[in-house]
Amino acid sequence: MIKDIHELEISTMKLGEGVEAAIHCAAMLAGVEGAATMPGAAMAEAFGLSPSYLLKHLNALTASSILESVPGPSGGYRLARPAEHITLLDIVLAVEGREPAFRCGEIRQRGPARLDASVYVKPCGINVAMLKAERAFRAALAEARLSDIVADYMSDADPRSVAANCAFVERHQRPQKSGSTSQA
Repeated sequence: MIKDIHELEISTMKLGEGVEAAIHCAAMLAGVEGAATMPGAAMAEAFGLSPSYLLKHLNALTASSILESVPGPSGGYRLARPAEHITLLDIVLAVEGREPAFRCGEIRQRGPARLDASVYVKPCGINVAMLKAERAFRAALAEARLSDIVADYMSDADPRSVAANCAFVERHQRPQKSGSTSQA
């Protein structure tokens, strides 16, 4: 299991910056009480991001049923399901898409040394190795639950950081009246 979000940075896979923003926002929303929501602008402020940049990633999380978007002046975002049912893989796939990071272009079949196509019956060994690595990477992400990341943060982070983040959530969450509807 990935114990620290920074372990993602040392892997062979390079993820877009939107993945970090999406994971942080989902973790923040795990701290919102009950059916309350958090405005996208507040999350953008919390992480020093452009609201329009963050909105693109929040929309991707909403489209993937990781978040719910509640419309209206007291609307915002909340988790669409419990944090223990959301994995880092869910978030990465929502933001980056389902395509593998490595796409073999069969360049071994190009250039002056290329041979007849019948020589290339077996799959490219580089492609096989890269796809194997990606499967392992995705398996590790699938084991990392949002709830575990939040729990680890709450128990291991500097208490000042925890207090500041909890106070931010408390200030910016928007309680919802019972019967509030959500829109995906």
